[in-house]
Amino acid sequence: MEKQRYLTKYIIEDIKEKMVFIGGARQVGKTTLALKLIAPFFKNYTYYNWDNRQDRRKIINGEIPGSAGLIIYDEIHKYKKWKNLIKGEYDKYRDKFKFLVTGSARLDIYRKGGDSLQGRYHYYRMHPFSMAEILNKNNKIRVLKELDIDNKNYFNEFDILEKFGGFPEVLFNQNERILRRWHNEKNERLFREDIRDLKLIKDIGNMKLLSDILPGRIGSLLSINSIREDLEVSHRAVSSWLDILELFYYHFRIYPYHKKKIRSIKKEPKLYLFDWSEVEEESARFENMIASHLIKLTHFLNDYEGYKAELFFLRNVDKREVDFLVCIDDRPWFCVETKLSDEKVSDSLHYFINRLKIPFVYQVIKKKNIDKIVNGIRIVSADRFLCSLI
Repeated sequence: MEKQRYLTKYIIEDIKEKMVFIGGARQVGKTTLALKLIAPFFKNYTYYNWDNRQDRRKIINGEIPGSAGLIIYDEIHKYKKWKNLIKGEYDKYRDKFKFLVTGSARLDIYRKGGDSLQGRYHYYRMHPFSMAEILNKNNKIRVLKELDIDNKNYFNEFDILEKFGGFPEVLFNQNERILRRWHNEKNERLFREDIRDLKLIKDIGNMKLLSDILPGRIGSLLSINSIREDLEVSHRAVSSWLDILELFYYHFRIYPYHKKKIRSIKKEPKLYLFDWSEVEEESARFENMIASHLIKLTHFLNDYEGYKAELFFLRNVDKREVDFLVCIDDRPWFCVETKLSDEKVSDSLHYFINRLKIPFVYQVIKKKNIDKIVNGIRIVSADRFLCSLI
């Protein structure tokens, strides 16, 4: 039996009224979700994969079985005119078939230009497994309210997820040999099978080197100039490569929350990987894992609930810093500071709380059996905190 995914019921609900697009990193489980969890809700379905030559021919010819209740297009964004094709098929058959489109790139970006698909689809960004998801916890997130953190411990699940990451192949095998091979092969497939299909990259070798050095830059301010000097390439090249890797869900960037009252910095983002198991240094990996859970929460609240949910970090010109701030419609909801074991409240937390009036504040530590409130700040073990999210 396939492991249930957190988006299943929402996609089934939304596909009744519009097309559904699912974007996400390679091997995050999009095809399994479509074929094993969504398709069984239909009497008949048809699956087309653009990478299959026979399927490509059928797609171009507009061939659809008359009995198909659900049409699944996988990786069709690799076709230059995919937007017009999908729009035409949907407008023609919307009353007869349901349409599900999946791809290993950001389909919300690829739809821009050409004929607009506006109003014809719902878009979901699919993330790796998280603590709540592997425990099958269906948390009801109350926006702008305190997180519902229970008093149970999930040490073993946390340790496994931190070590192997949230991608199904390695997470559920829990085998170090498979993990090493996964790291070796994943990026090679990304460059060979995905990026080259869509982008003309003249210096693919240095772009691969960029992906090799990024795990060592996690949690720090991202300096394109520093990377440019290391690779001995132009600023423009590094900037372009970072955009492309982000387009394919290799990494995500978060930016400083900018307000005059905290004299915040304005430019440099921080970068995190969707696959935190690539990060070797313990504190950076831990911070990346927390970041991944928080970006998954904000994406879900945006994609399904329709909120303008955003993830920032806090840093001012005096170098006071807090790792994460979650906002709803530019309104601070809660902030998070990560620590491996330090239970002493960060001074920076008090500084930003007072100036931004942040309602809920968490210091999340990689330490077991911790849950206490000190001067309004909740100090809590990571396994408990992460289980309160999506």
